[in-house]
Amino acid sequence: MAAAQAGDRRAYERVLADSVALVRSVARRQGVPVDALDDVVQETLLTVHRVRHTYDPSRSYDAWLAAIAARRAIDALRSHGRRDRREVHDELALDQHAGRDDASAESERTQQAQRLRQAIAGLPPGQRQAVEQLGLQEQSLAEAAAATGRNAGALKVNLHRALKALRGRLHGEP
Repeated sequence: MAAAQAGDRRAYERVLADSVALVRSVARRQGVPVDALDDVVQETLLTVHRVRHTYDPSRSYDAWLAAIAARRAIDALRSHGRRDRREVHDELALDQHAGRDDASAESERTQQAQRLRQAIAGLPPGQRQAVEQLGLQEQSLAEAAAATGRNAGALKVNLHRALKALRGRLHGEP
């Protein structure tokens, strides 16, 4: 890698090719499914390319690469977990989601919207303001902070607490 940092193109190609086995090994140890290993290898090699200037030749290249690979593996696992929670299987979709032609679907959406408005109205003022600015008006933290005169950290805390309270009120979650 030191030669690659110095501009040796062949050394850079060799180091990338030789890195694949270590990246795959690290990803497997992290629990990445076999069908996602190539994605982790690709993301890791892209990251190596972007941050190759940070490698310190006085230290172990394998340790540096393994740390990057572990982070990309964790990213892949998180992404995979989020995707699995969002996917709806066919039998569940039919049971839980009304069809477009269902006359009660519009009425149900209207009732849900009314319940949400009432739940938001019942929040303490700081939390309600955070939900309105950040969630409903989709303002950035900087915009919401400027509009409310509050700092971004306070807005984040209030939004987190408001969302937790709304989940509890609407879904009975703690």
